[in-house]
Amino acid sequence: MFGAEEFARRVVEARAAMAAAGADLLLVDHGELLAWLTGYTVSETMYRAALLPLEGEPWFVLRALDEDPCRRKTWLRDIVGFVDTADPHGVIAETIAARGLARARIGADFNSYGFSAHTRDRLQALLPAARFVDLSGLSDRLRRVKSPAELAVLAQAAAIADSAMEAVRCQARPGITPREASAVAAAEFLRLGADIGDVGPIVRGAGDNEFLHGALGTEALGEGDVLHVELIPKVANYGARLMRPILVGADRRGVGRIAERLIQLQDRQIAAMKPGTAAAEVDALLREAVLAEGLRARYDNVTGYTLGLYARTPRTSDFSYAFRPNADWRLEAGMVFHMYASAGGIGISETVVVEPAGGRRLTTAPRRLLLGGT
Repeated sequence: MFGAEEFARRVVEARAAMAAAGADLLLVDHGELLAWLTGYTVSETMYRAALLPLEGEPWFVLRALDEDPCRRKTWLRDIVGFVDTADPHGVIAETIAARGLARARIGADFNSYGFSAHTRDRLQALLPAARFVDLSGLSDRLRRVKSPAELAVLAQAAAIADSAMEAVRCQARPGITPREASAVAAAEFLRLGADIGDVGPIVRGAGDNEFLHGALGTEALGEGDVLHVELIPKVANYGARLMRPILVGADRRGVGRIAERLIQLQDRQIAAMKPGTAAAEVDALLREAVLAEGLRARYDNVTGYTLGLYARTPRTSDFSYAFRPNADWRLEAGMVFHMYASAGGIGISETVVVEPAGGRRLTTAPRRLLLGGT
């Protein structure tokens, strides 16, 4: 999916971070950073890691069962596979010692869900002369700005979301169930080349934000109901996101007015998403107006968060850079976000990239309350 120049750039950035922290070796066990740095990622059924020295060739240590898929997807040449009866931490420590790095300063992202207290203590016991350097948040920082190649893949995922949304809209008539709508979206994902058919929450729209993470149901929607559709297609592990409300039948609750106003306020946010702008200021453009106008009594959730790589990870949303009132970071060109707003059973969202003139939508579905079955 990505060429040699792209991975070479990533290695340079990772090594610059290592040098700044005084690390001789980088232990990479964070799922997204594995994919970003090596082109391959795999679940932590058994512990696995890639290791990048400040100088010299990197290597990957993982189950022998995953060795062949890894070789087919990564640019790394040095792949060490271990049998299922082996101790993964022990194998990794042996490879480090064999390469003359037993006394190295080993950088690790202490925020990585792979780098548990057990992993840290086990590796330290196996490599008593080594010193572990805390590079907490390194994975998120390295990946925060997307390259042109990454943006191209995100655009592919966004196009799948747009097409799948239209396919669901066409089928959204009285009597449809969220499960049936999910099946339509999943089929469209797979037909168009998404990694998997995981479509995101598709539920009856009700409430201000509680429906956003609702469970998939089998209840039939009736005249005047809103089908809330969130789509999360991934291409090469890069995920775009799109939310739209689809009206089933006539608008009996005036939800069209709510959707129109949320879109107007979110448009202000997107226009303000320029490099150097404070995230809290972007957040306030939507949050404060929604509260002041009484669209919601409370607004406790974020109004946007980071998009990019979503590997096999415990987190389904990346809040490393999120829009909230206490956000203390500023936008950079090339950052990509899922910007979303909700009230009154209506949810609207876009995949947005930060550019000098303001945010640009990668998702291009019509920005309105969609009418089902028309």
